Amino acid sequence: MRIAESELIINDDGSAFHIHMRPEELADIVILVGDPGRVDMIGYYLSDVEFRHASREFVSITGNYNGKRLTALSTGIGTDNCDIVLTELDALANVDFQTREPKAEHRELTILRIGTTGAIQPDIPIGSPIFSHYSIGCDGLLNWYANRELITNQEMEDAFKEHTGWDKHLPSPYFIKASDDLISRFEDCSVKGITLSAPGFYGPQGRVVRLGLAMPDMLEKFETFRFGEYRITNFEMEGSAVAGLAKHLGHKAGTICCAIANRYLKSSNPDYKAMVRQLVELSLDRLTR
Repeated sequence: MRIAESELIINDDGSAFHIHMRPEELADIVILVGDPGRVDMIGYYLSDVEFRHASREFVSITGNYNGKRLTALSTGIGTDNCDIVLTELDALANVDFQTREPKAEHRELTILRIGTTGAIQPDIPIGSPIFSHYSIGCDGLLNWYANRELITNQEMEDAFKEHTGWDKHLPSPYFIKASDDLISRFEDCSVKGITLSAPGFYGPQGRVVRLGLAMPDMLEKFETFRFGEYRITNFEMEGSAVAGLAKHLGHKAGTICCAIANRYLKSSNPDYKAMVRQLVELSLDRLTR
C-alpha cells in the first residue's frame, strides 16, 4: 500500500518532515528528551557523532557509546509532539521512503525517554530516578487510534476512573505498560511506579494559579490510588504517548525521569542539571550493556 504524500510528508532532502532525519541516520537505540539542550548534553558522551539536525524543538544526533550506535532526539513538551516524533521515527524505520510503502520486514527500535518529573508520594526524595512501569495517558491521544484496547490495561483504567470519580468531560484515561526489557534494565536502580502523563503543566497537574480545577481533590485521589503492588508515583507530560505509540507500532519503549519536585511535600529543586546529567549517564550505561 503506497502512503500518499499528504499523509507522510518527506522533505526534498529525503528526511522526515518535522524531525529532519533520513532513514540511514536512525540508530536502533533512541533516547528521547523534551529539552533540545539535553541532546547536546547526551552528545558530550558520544563518539563519532554523524550529524546534528535542528528544526524548531526537534534536535537530533546519532553517535556511539560503549561501541553501540544510538540516536538522541528532542521532542519538546507534550504528548502531541510525541505523536509527531514516534510516527516519524517509525516511518524512518519501517517505510521505504523511495516507494512510500511499508517495508516487508519490521525493524524494532528501543526507545527510552529521559525527563524530569514531580513526585506525588512523600517517601520519594528529590533526585530519585523513577521508571514508569505503567503510564496513564490523560491526554486522550491514543484514543484517536484504532484498537487501542489491545495494548492497554482496561482493568486498571476502570479501577482508576472509579477511584478518582473521573470527570465525564475529561479524555478517557489509558494505562500502558513499558517494555519488560527496559523495566528489567532499570529495576535495581530506580523507583517503580505508575506515572501520570498530563496534557498540561498547571491545571492538568492540579496546580491552581487563577483558575479552579474540574476535580479539586485530584491530587489526593491520585496519591491514594492503588492497584495490586502499584501506586501513582509522579507526574510528567510525554511518557504515555511514547509507551503507547511505541507498543502499537511494535517497538520497545519506556520512560525514566529524575524527580525535581515533590508535590506532596511542596518542595522543589530548580537547579537540577547535575541530577539530569547523572540520569543520562545511568541511562547510557544501561541501554548499551
